[in-house]
Amino acid sequence: MNGLTKAAQGIRRKPPGRKTFPEQIQRTRQAKKLSPPVALFLCLLWGTVFVCFAHGAEPVTVVVEGISGDARKNVEKALELPYGLVKDGKVERLWLERFVRSADRKILAALEPFGYYSARVAVHLENPQPDVYLIRAGVEPGSPVIVADIRVSLAGAGAAEPSLVALAKAFPLAKDAVLLQESYEQGKRALQTRAHELGYLDARYSTHEIRIDPNARFARLTLVLETGERYYFSTVTLEGAPDYPDDYVRRHLTFAPGDAFSYARLAESQLQLNNSERFREVTILAEKEKAQDRRIPVRIVLRQAPRRSFRPGVGYGTDTGARLALRYRDLNMLTRGHELDTHLFISERLQGLAANYIIPGARDIRTFTSLRLNAQHEDVTTYRTRLVTLEVARSRSFGPRRQGAVYVRFQQEEFTVGAQESSSRYVLPGVRFSENRYDNLIRPRRGFRYALDLRGTHKALGSTTQLLQLIGEAGHILPLPWRLSLATSGRAGITFLSDPLDEIPPSLRFFAGGDQSVRGYAYQSLGPKDMLGNVVGGKHLLTGSVELQRALFENWALSAFYNAGNAFDSFADVRLYQAAGAGVHYFTPVGALNLSLARQIGVEDPRFRIHFTVGFEF
Repeated sequence: MNGLTKAAQGIRRKPPGRKTFPEQIQRTRQAKKLSPPVALFLCLLWGTVFVCFAHGAEPVTVVVEGISGDARKNVEKALELPYGLVKDGKVERLWLERFVRSADRKILAALEPFGYYSARVAVHLENPQPDVYLIRAGVEPGSPVIVADIRVSLAGAGAAEPSLVALAKAFPLAKDAVLLQESYEQGKRALQTRAHELGYLDARYSTHEIRIDPNARFARLTLVLETGERYYFSTVTLEGAPDYPDDYVRRHLTFAPGDAFSYARLAESQLQLNNSERFREVTILAEKEKAQDRRIPVRIVLRQAPRRSFRPGVGYGTDTGARLALRYRDLNMLTRGHELDTHLFISERLQGLAANYIIPGARDIRTFTSLRLNAQHEDVTTYRTRLVTLEVARSRSFGPRRQGAVYVRFQQEEFTVGAQESSSRYVLPGVRFSENRYDNLIRPRRGFRYALDLRGTHKALGSTTQLLQLIGEAGHILPLPWRLSLATSGRAGITFLSDPLDEIPPSLRFFAGGDQSVRGYAYQSLGPKDMLGNVVGGKHLLTGSVELQRALFENWALSAFYNAGNAFDSFADVRLYQAAGAGVHYFTPVGALNLSLARQIGVEDPRFRIHFTVGFEF
């Protein structure tokens, strides 16, 4: 059966009923008695000056009658004029008549994918004006062909594969359905592709028949997929990465010798090696011609990238003020594939140094051990703190997008909150779990993410106080028509403790307000207050955001948003501060530039606040 008729290039055709430029200008001048200059101005609005003076003529118009929907669109594609038939605004009539004589066959072929096999077609060529032609195609599609019987079966070594059997049973065309060729081809491709994914590389259709009765009313379909024998991965040979241990490179592979062969797994492995930033070029070759006993050897050719990098960065955020960052990375410490990542960050309100050392695990790229040291000084309106932490964590994957970790953090903090000055010491074990299903990390257009963090400590561990905290956050982006998207997000935290809150350092209390919380309020400015009116933070947190965004051009977007949230000590007495506003966003390869104007809601003297974030690495 023929597929959907493809569009020819170079077509010059206007939709049915559209007037030519001269006709539009003449009708407008007659109706409104416009002067020639005004008529010329309207002509410029409708097209170019050249088109206007050349009478802008669409020399050939195609009108399709008697059918609608996708079938009509496919007929219109079939009747698109071949390249060269129209030259310099004129038509070769001899070639046009030849095209019209073959138009009925093109129309019939264009209708078949939609089940119309008994259609009647009448095509006429009209010449209403000199050098202007009209091709009028009248279509009587008749009744579509109905599937009277369909048999999809499997043969060969993979005939009992559960996923293949399920696909065969769920074939897109069913008995009593209209015979749609797109559904038929889709079902064929899905079944054969799945067989290839399972390692049956020689899978092919020994039978693929569509028998239509002479009256073109019913069809009988027969499909038999011969799977052949299954292929497997054999040895993997690595070339071009002498500085990296063999086991480090192999942790990026999503297959092992003995697994069922899959080109999809080869592609995924290549993507992971490319994303590791260790290699400039990655080539993976499956040498099927060298297969023995259906075992296919794989050769991986790599070209190493520089292991060390140094990057300065500048930026600005309403929460942090102007900021400067210096980043140094070594991606192959001790020539074992270990990673050292250090950051020096300096801003008006936050200064610090962070170093992260990562020891890869052999299981896969998302399994590793990390050692993180962080020393920082933060001075904001609400509090001032000096903090040193050392965290040891073991992370592992739970599927392609899920990540879990267990950790223990050693923390020393000196702080001032309101009128209180104190210090604390903690040994804080915890567990984290997250899942990220966004389609893009820089500018996601759909998907979701959530993360959970459970941590706690006790005086028996050497900590100043005892507590248990659960922190959760989630976000979701829903694409909408007209380049709109709806983004929702929320964050919640709850603290269980038996010690007074004033003994807890700011890093373990909750505050709200700022760019990433409740816009319209200053950074960390929301939360319970002491007797003097100073914000001192709370035991619990609840914030949420709803944002409607409209994409503009390639890298711009506008948004309208609503935020609500607060930190508090008791769920029985919760007050959520609210704000709403609008923003403009510009997206770069390293992140977005965001400018937002937010107005407070539900307070006696509502204020406006501008939030702006920008940052580059170079």
